[in-house]
Amino acid sequence: MNVDSHDLDSPSEWVIRWADQVPVGGRVLDIACGSGRHARFFAARGYPVDAADRDPAKLAGLFGIPGITIRCADLEGGPWPYEGQRFAGIIVANYLHRPLLPRLVESIAPKGVLVYETFAMGNERFGRPSNPDFLLRPGELLEAVRGRLRVIAYEEHETADPRPAQIQRLCAINSSPGVSI
Repeated sequence: MNVDSHDLDSPSEWVIRWADQVPVGGRVLDIACGSGRHARFFAARGYPVDAADRDPAKLAGLFGIPGITIRCADLEGGPWPYEGQRFAGIIVANYLHRPLLPRLVESIAPKGVLVYETFAMGNERFGRPSNPDFLLRPGELLEAVRGRLRVIAYEEHETADPRPAQIQRLCAINSSPGVSI
């Protein structure tokens, strides 16, 4: 579920805070990227970025930006477009499709980082999204990575910025041995 607030021009403070954890030069995947605020942010820092969204109109603004490869894909109804690929960083902001959570975790390369931030139960007090299908349950992000990634930061709380919302945020690293990407 995408919401309009994920199309803000500035990258999320949470993503900015943990961006330095992504291995330098590694490939970054921005899932449900919308207009690409996080794809632009990482590309400007010299990372090769894959930006995926189902809305070609939103992706159009990313055409021709050096370092960004765009992919129009239905992440909810179509096949996983990155089968067998691993990423140094995966960024997800204001999007939740639960069946993708295991795919995202398995797509983190050794030493790679998952930075995730989206709405949680309780957000219905503030407006959209209010459907429980699009709101994380308490501790759900922690459960999604348990035993697979090492959590370095986690928050679950109400925020006022950039607008009032109930959110969960996670930054987790794949500390398994192997060659990083």
